[in-house]
Amino acid sequence: MPDFEDGLAETEVPAGTTVETDVLIVGSGPAGGAAALCLATLGIPNIVITKYRWTANTPRAHITNQRAMEIFRDLGIEEQVLADATPHELVGDTVFCTSIAGEEIGRIRTWGTHPAREADYQLASPCLICDIPQTYLEPILVKNAAARGTQARFSTEYVSHTQDEDGVHTTVRDRLTGAVYTIGARYLIGADGARSLVAEHIGLPMEGAMDIAGSMNITFKADISRYVATRPSVLYWVIQPGSNVGGIGAGLVRMVRTWNEWLIVWGYDISQPPPVVDTEKAVQIVRSLLGMPDLEVEITGTSLWGNNEMYATHLQKQRVFCAGDAVHRHPPSNGLGSNTSIQDSYNLAWKLAAVIRGQAGPDLLDTYSAERAPVAKQIVTRANQSSREFVQFFEVLGLTEAETEAQMRQQIEERKANTPRGKAKRQALVKAMELKNYEFNAHGVELGQFYESAGIVRDGSERPQPERDPELYYQASTVPGSHLPHVWVGDAARKLSTLDLAPYTRFTLITGIAGEAWADAAAKVGADLGIPLETVIIGPGREVTDIYYDWARIREVEEEGVLLIRPDKFIGWRSVTLPDDPERQLRSALESLLSLSRDLP
Repeated sequence: MPDFEDGLAETEVPAGTTVETDVLIVGSGPAGGAAALCLATLGIPNIVITKYRWTANTPRAHITNQRAMEIFRDLGIEEQVLADATPHELVGDTVFCTSIAGEEIGRIRTWGTHPAREADYQLASPCLICDIPQTYLEPILVKNAAARGTQARFSTEYVSHTQDEDGVHTTVRDRLTGAVYTIGARYLIGADGARSLVAEHIGLPMEGAMDIAGSMNITFKADISRYVATRPSVLYWVIQPGSNVGGIGAGLVRMVRTWNEWLIVWGYDISQPPPVVDTEKAVQIVRSLLGMPDLEVEITGTSLWGNNEMYATHLQKQRVFCAGDAVHRHPPSNGLGSNTSIQDSYNLAWKLAAVIRGQAGPDLLDTYSAERAPVAKQIVTRANQSSREFVQFFEVLGLTEAETEAQMRQQIEERKANTPRGKAKRQALVKAMELKNYEFNAHGVELGQFYESAGIVRDGSERPQPERDPELYYQASTVPGSHLPHVWVGDAARKLSTLDLAPYTRFTLITGIAGEAWADAAAKVGADLGIPLETVIIGPGREVTDIYYDWARIREVEEEGVLLIRPDKFIGWRSVTLPDDPERQLRSALESLLSLSRDLP
């Protein structure tokens, strides 16, 4: 538990009071906590409210990918996250078995831990995937936001809002006292989850369906290190016919903390009444999936939840925005939920800050939906497809053909037989396991976002055609709309990522020695427009050197060319060479990107 600092303490607000701030955030989960931290880092006054008495009480989201870790690095909390996380090297041997103590059907190296894939992950980012349960991540986000100025209010429930040309007036209820009061803000962010009232109240257009399947969680404590430490992973899939609640399928035993805190996920038929799972039943399920009938088990909780396949096609209405699960609702496959939620807020917060400070026109805020709605659709589609791809695994094992538990066990055993059917089943299993790379090693899905909006100034170049499967492999580029590529730069005393050169608190120009003229242009344009803009010159004898010569190979512009990096590390504009009037070109690009050709608010 974090220490309670000034911004985190609860104080009573009398009924009928109006509290003022710049941005109100509803929800303290990954999206809401990240929004608060981003805004506080930028010095924008904000309040985050949650109807709950504290942050997440169940582990829920856990896989934390490279993009999210890069954001934590930029916001100065990477080391705090890593201190509470299971490290990269312990997350990757995803196992398929008949029980944890039983037969292993196979395993796949996941999250970039295979030697053939680890290079892709190492080359793409200064950060690696790790595993931090939501119960540990949310307090880090909220504590650091509060320490930087966020006012955090727990047991405070969003009721409704109205908005006009000047701001948003939100009615909230103190759940301890029942007092109702108003928070006035210039903008409202609804980060209130998959049942978002904010999204409902602004009528966001949604596609898809909710509650298409049911899942049950059981959290428990038990030391099973002797069965898992030799094959370290966060996910152990148990193919155990007849043992689940509501039918056949695959159960999931998920590591929460190595190796004595766990979470079981098992499906149930959502069209039927929900199963009742008391402690005795929960212990029975745990022992069955683990294959340890006499194991001492401490049940710490149970819960039911629905699998969804829904996304918003537009994420905002005037001064109200939604982020996180409010706009992309999907199963946990691919580990995309909290990661995408954090990226939503990272995209939105710097734009809000720029408009609030008068550094950008209000039309900049329209680029939030233009850039993040396609991502919402992509991840909902991918996560649900990954869930459905498990069917092939069941088909290969023969489970879909079997009608009884005995037949199911016989089908699983057949993979061992020295028969034509046994051989065919073994060959089919190879292909079925390869297909799961699209869930567990989808590097391109994790990192390959490309933005097309008015917040990107195109240079006439097209997004590069992928050289490899774009879902499995990330392809770096500096075409405007791409994320700034990572390579290591520095000098004899230090090594930096190129991402470190472009902090969240400013716009950054990156050029070479032959592009020195960009520095003078940036100083003049930044001062005229009133925006933080710095130039980094990479080259020998300068503060930053291309120590491995990797930057020269990946920058895709001439040494005298330039990349304009937005605060969120996306390339907003580039010039391949040095034009006759760099100041005019830079000014034009920034005015376009920031929607400064229209009236300021």
